[in-house]
Amino acid sequence: MKSSVGTPNFLRAMWSSTDRGRGTRGSPSTEHEKLAFSFTQGLFPESAFRMKPEKKDAWALSREGLMAGPGRLVSVTKRGFRNILSNKPLCVSFEITHACNAQCQHCHRGGPVDENRASPGDFARIYRELSPPVVQVSGGEPLLRDDVLEVIRALRQPDGTPYTILVTNGSLLTPEGFHQTHEAGIDAYSISLDYPDDRHDEFRMIPGLFDHIKDLIGSLAPAERRMITLNCVTQSDNFRDALGLASLALEWGVSVNFSPYTWLRTQDKGYAIAKEDLPELREVFRGLLEFQRRHGTVKANATFLNNIVAFFDDRSIPGCRAGERFMVVNPDGTLSPCGLIITDYPDRAAMREGFVKSNSCTACNTSIRAWTERPFSMFFSNIRPSMSSN
Repeated sequence: MKSSVGTPNFLRAMWSSTDRGRGTRGSPSTEHEKLAFSFTQGLFPESAFRMKPEKKDAWALSREGLMAGPGRLVSVTKRGFRNILSNKPLCVSFEITHACNAQCQHCHRGGPVDENRASPGDFARIYRELSPPVVQVSGGEPLLRDDVLEVIRALRQPDGTPYTILVTNGSLLTPEGFHQTHEAGIDAYSISLDYPDDRHDEFRMIPGLFDHIKDLIGSLAPAERRMITLNCVTQSDNFRDALGLASLALEWGVSVNFSPYTWLRTQDKGYAIAKEDLPELREVFRGLLEFQRRHGTVKANATFLNNIVAFFDDRSIPGCRAGERFMVVNPDGTLSPCGLIITDYPDRAAMREGFVKSNSCTACNTSIRAWTERPFSMFFSNIRPSMSSN
């Protein structure tokens, strides 16, 4: 286990105040406690607390900068501790609409929908009941809701929680909208980008989308760009473009993340990477790890990328904790265990009885699952320049 040496003093003090009494003071002892401790280490890199003041200002605006002051940082950290120790969710995705202006080839969403919509106040009440440290405001396309700013504001609590991510295809996001959503409470932006060129337009079926995203990012200040992560759904037609996307992210001054395709949305396994292509996928990921080692803009480590290969190899990955570590709030305020299995549970207790206790799903390894389910050791996985071919 990694020592707490170098951890900011207030994090060490916070852990010590729990006074578990079974390990070295200032350090976690049980595996459950280790996971709680590693949550804070994973969110708040030590380097952020050793920066010069001018660099700290930029970091505070970046996708990793959770706070405008120590009070908010402590609040989010404590929430993560508490939820891990009490088996409450680490991340909740508020899918505020299922309507979408895209017709993505890998997705079951697309077009307008007739739906009941919870109010911003309803979402705020649900947030307080679930109280995760991290939330996503997503869809569908969340920017299709006229009251999206009110929803974002309603989720923010007096103590500064939660850390809030806007998940969008980017087509409706303008520089003005970026600044408005940030002022309302968005900390980070996840913008879908599946190809490093206008093939993305065809895949998402929105003409001019690639150029729009490029122009949007180009209009932002460098510190604002660092709040953006490009999210690529890795599939059979685009995995060879992963390095191109990483290079593009570096050029644009943003980060990039890779999440494996799942057929749960469409029941179509055509985009699943074939076994005969997995050696090439491993080589691509080796290149990504080397790129990350040199540039630091790829938001994935060797373990995550190896798990993507394993998922496509086995067509499954066990141990899903949907409905526990992560879950979805539907547009009407009911709950689903994830965005791929749509249900209408009225609360966590009903979902625990109706889904969690019998959950045997193995058919995805999306980023939200990978992040919230990672064990203690994966919080400290170093980027490695090579991967096993076995």
